[in-house]
Amino acid sequence: MATRKYKRLYRSDVRQARRVLRGHVRKTPVFHTEILGPRGPVPVTLKLEHLQHGGTFKVRGCLNALLAAPPRTTSVVIASSGNAGIAAAMASALRGLSCTVVVPESAPHTKVAAMWSHGAEVLWHGTTYAEANRFACELAAERGAMQLHAYDLPAIVAGAGVVGLEIEEQVRGRPPVLVAVGGGGLVAGVAVAFGLRGRVIGVEPHGAATLHSALAAGRPVDVDVSSVASDALGAIRIGEIAMEVAQRYSVRSLLVTDDAIVMAREYLWREFRIVVEPAGATAVAAIQSGAYVPEAGERPVVVLCGANTDLATL
Repeated sequence: MATRKYKRLYRSDVRQARRVLRGHVRKTPVFHTEILGPRGPVPVTLKLEHLQHGGTFKVRGCLNALLAAPPRTTSVVIASSGNAGIAAAMASALRGLSCTVVVPESAPHTKVAAMWSHGAEVLWHGTTYAEANRFACELAAERGAMQLHAYDLPAIVAGAGVVGLEIEEQVRGRPPVLVAVGGGGLVAGVAVAFGLRGRVIGVEPHGAATLHSALAAGRPVDVDVSSVASDALGAIRIGEIAMEVAQRYSVRSLLVTDDAIVMAREYLWREFRIVVEPAGATAVAAIQSGAYVPEAGERPVVVLCGANTDLATL
């Protein structure tokens, strides 16, 4: 039997992350409303995590990791297609650390500019996140820097899981929670926060189905990535932590089309003046397209996870 690379995460780890992060991150609000689905209006609760510092939930995990870093830590290296790099740059600046982000050539200029705005050094390497991550590993070893991972570190996942604890406090009952999936850090963190009491559902583009493919194969597998949301959901393989958590807590995966994601993003802007990036609208697309149909009397929670986008594309 293969040994786990990381220790298994539990709700207590997420609760510890909340204590560490208190005063450093926003407790983002929820919004009770309706979204138009194929059969009419669907009652939902939107978790407005796109209002988090840096416009991304990933600040939670990066800060959780850096607040626990050894005192001798002076520099940070991370590979990212966008949001994790923004979060690492912001968290590093708050901690007085230098930060280098290795991005693939496809990284959006809007997100690179946000990294620069927080003082990060940005290096381009390769055409995919996987290629950028391999170079980041080499660079961190060469510089003796602390290396963060966009989604597959215990501190990163535990920090993201605080979103789940907040939902638990803000919403009555135990409704299902729909979460967009890339490498799986957010969906795993929320599932760990809820434990066996929760129903967490991952939503992925057809063109970046890391969790869906892994659950079908029974293990993480590489997938081809081609999606309008690939700058944020561009991992080619689900993280080891997310895979273990998904199997332990029976996390489901739903697939949506790029067209549905684009429509959901436009709908959020048109109806609510909410600006999110495609990844931020992916979970909404499951409701609007009918990929997820709530049971009678059910009001699912839908996490809007990121807002780093070029406004001209709306």
